[in-house]
Amino acid sequence: MISARLSPPLLRLRTPRSLVRASLPCSLARTGSTSTATRPKQQQQKRAGDISDAFVSLSGQNFKPLEPRYAALKKRLIRGREGAIADSWIRLLRRLRDETQEIAQLGSAAVPEVEFKDVQDGRLSEEFRKAVEKRGVSVIRGVLPEKEALGLKQDLRDYIRNNPHTKAFPADNPQVYELYWSPSQMRARAHPNLLQTQRLLMEFWHSKTPDALISCSHPTAYADRIRIRQPGDAKFALGPHVDGGSVERWEEDGYGRGKVYDAVFEGKWEEFSPWEASCRLDVVSDMYQGVGACSMLRLFQGWLSMSETGPFEGTLKVNPLLGVATSYYLLRPFFTPKRPASEFGGSGGGQSAAFLDPANWIMEPDPTSWVQGATPGHGQELAASLHPHLDLERSMVHVPRVQPGDYVAWHCDTIHAVDNVHAGTADSSVLYIPSCPLTESNAKFLLRQREAFVQGIPCPDFGGGEGESRHVGRPTAADVARTADADGLRAFGLQEWDADEPGLSPGQREVLNRANKTLGFYT
Repeated sequence: MISARLSPPLLRLRTPRSLVRASLPCSLARTGSTSTATRPKQQQQKRAGDISDAFVSLSGQNFKPLEPRYAALKKRLIRGREGAIADSWIRLLRRLRDETQEIAQLGSAAVPEVEFKDVQDGRLSEEFRKAVEKRGVSVIRGVLPEKEALGLKQDLRDYIRNNPHTKAFPADNPQVYELYWSPSQMRARAHPNLLQTQRLLMEFWHSKTPDALISCSHPTAYADRIRIRQPGDAKFALGPHVDGGSVERWEEDGYGRGKVYDAVFEGKWEEFSPWEASCRLDVVSDMYQGVGACSMLRLFQGWLSMSETGPFEGTLKVNPLLGVATSYYLLRPFFTPKRPASEFGGSGGGQSAAFLDPANWIMEPDPTSWVQGATPGHGQELAASLHPHLDLERSMVHVPRVQPGDYVAWHCDTIHAVDNVHAGTADSSVLYIPSCPLTESNAKFLLRQREAFVQGIPCPDFGGGEGESRHVGRPTAADVARTADADGLRAFGLQEWDADEPGLSPGQREVLNRANKTLGFYT
């Protein structure tokens, strides 16, 4: 049984390297004051909130033009390249039209699937590899045994029942719980099969810089929420969106720091590589301290299923047009229709062929402050009225039916959504568990997250408040050490990485050493 929480916490991590490798720093299980040598830099806790605060559509706000500085930003992004970008827009619309037609025909079959038992040795078929690289999404079957996944859900229900003050959305009929440190979440994040799956997925990424300070072979844990969505729910109707910020994708001090999307803004979207990792190391994806805005580098978002769930049963929908769709929502703010949809007899979505025709679209004569679907402090959202060429009604497809223990993953730029209505007859339950590499910035986040874990307050990216600090049954670091192996503990920042591990590249070895220093394992 998981024991009660620590109070007050201690985070003294000056254990000798040889001892740290062998066991969890025992000082994490003692009481006392936090070591000043390893305390994370004090950052203001985000205001209390829930998942609705992360999205304009869930918080009851409306999309509108942004402040004038965004018009100036748009001008700077395209200055001197207007002709090349206009030409690339025409090529993009034609490609998008053709590929959307293919997706509409394939439906859920567009999402690649593989059995975990067939890839445990790290070998992926060339067919699966190519499909994931193109689509950006995948389903890995049987990552956890079904009985074990169902056990996690039952333990979660017990945890919630024993802690009726747990915060959730919506408050009157909970579907998404503000839980980050439950025993089930901690066990799942540290599960060897889940960590192996994350390694497999992150190997799709590459770095143009050979010694880039990133290791996709050393997953780090990110404390996200849980969903237990009940039949009939229509309030958790989160439409098409992209996480990892919104306006940051256009900002010089956001994704611009790594020049992630420069090829798109230069009129060469075909050269944009969604799988290049080194350019994302300096990105700031949460410039406005949004509640629920992720500041950790997540190469894949993902969830572990704890139920059997199929299309229209409160499950995930994805747009499997990774590079093309990303290029479109990045370029959309620079173009406007010559004639509005109403003149073609179209609805607000404007899906008529004449309205969508490239000949009806021109670059804005003078850039406006519109950045369609983007609002500082919120996720990037997409809608038929704002992004008509995406044809979201047809290009958003359900992931295939999943069983308890299946893992669903999607690229961090992928457009995704949830069913507007849960029309099924049983709960649709998942643990949100992304795939995060070891980087310097992720190690710094782990330090803050580790402190939040010990205190029982929400993960630093999410709404503040007391969180689970009063929850009965919240695990301690010692509890985690009894259930997690060395890799699991390292993922949480609770044990030192082995920088002497054979086969490491210079960049990997350096980032492991820097992470160990950041986390206080040695100076």
